[in-house]
Amino acid sequence: MIKLPHYIQVADIIEFSRLVCAFERVPRTSFSFDLDGQHVISVQMDLLKEKPVIYFTPIDKIGHYLSYGFKGGKEDSVIVNTITNPTYLYSPIVRVKSLPPSLKPETNKELEVTYEPLELEDITSLIKLSYGFEEAPFPLFAFQNGTNWMIGVFMNFNESDEVSYFCHVKLDSEPTKPFLKYSSKDGLEPTFVSAITEHGYSYLKVIKLKDKHPLVKL
Repeated sequence: MIKLPHYIQVADIIEFSRLVCAFERVPRTSFSFDLDGQHVISVQMDLLKEKPVIYFTPIDKIGHYLSYGFKGGKEDSVIVNTITNPTYLYSPIVRVKSLPPSLKPETNKELEVTYEPLELEDITSLIKLSYGFEEAPFPLFAFQNGTNWMIGVFMNFNESDEVSYFCHVKLDSEPTKPFLKYSSKDGLEPTFVSAITEHGYSYLKVIKLKDKHPLVKL
């Protein structure tokens, strides 16, 4: 039986660029194709019950690379055809002419599998989980749920196919800055920041979604 993928839209192309480039040892490869009548750029980030979980954003320009860096202290991203700026990171874009049936979006909502929510006490606990079992930290995903914002990480603790969790905390307001800064040495609370310029701190990237995550049932 074909395991059709789930497609999740991020807030905009800056969020997507941060997802595939920031803190990655090698930027992730992006794929562009037509999805539901619009041209998008996408990346697979997870498997949920053997179904790919793919994040995407619409684009209005075609090119060979998605660039990501900082300009004037702010994040900057644009689709380009050549690699020219040595201070930027570049995600190569693979252009797909048409999706095969196995990569069409999942439409059967009755059979949809979901992440099980696991609420944590504080952001410090979330930071500890974000490093998971790999060298690079996992991205934190944020989305609005009613009057609250949720921020968390997707995990499978036993590396099996049984249960996957959205380990999260609730926020009183929208996280308007793209990085979470923290230190295990100064005793200060983690804070959201716009840039990663301060030395002596560690950072996690935050990826905001366009809407509530459809695979998290809260």
